[in-house]
Amino acid sequence: MTVQSDLWAAALAEGKKRLHKYGAKRTWVDGIAFDSKAEAAYYSQLKLRDRLGEVTDVKMQEPFVVFGPKGQVITTWKADFTFWDVAEKRRRVIDVKGVQTPVFRLKKKLVEAFLGITIELAD
Repeated sequence: MTVQSDLWAAALAEGKKRLHKYGAKRTWVDGIAFDSKAEAAYYSQLKLRDRLGEVTDVKMQEPFVVFGPKGQVITTWKADFTFWDVAEKRRRVIDVKGVQTPVFRLKKKLVEAFLGITIELAD
């Protein structure tokens, strides 16, 4: 067992919820569970901007599928948030990241290259 798995086992034995791998804290807003406080804060900010008319068509966890040349699915990636930015007159794709894992960096490159989408990162 690793030190981190020992910590998780100890937390579970004490009746505590499992710790997140990167220290993120699951947070609830409007009955929605977010993987981190940062993601929940971004949602709250988007909700306010939606009420002010600055953004529209806000979606959460919108999937993007990358297909190979023979039609096979290479990967699927879900954006934390997508929305229409009224002032900028463009669709924005946002991922709230504390830690950019190698898997995320690879999926980001694939989605951007194959689908022509720019993924913006928020802290």
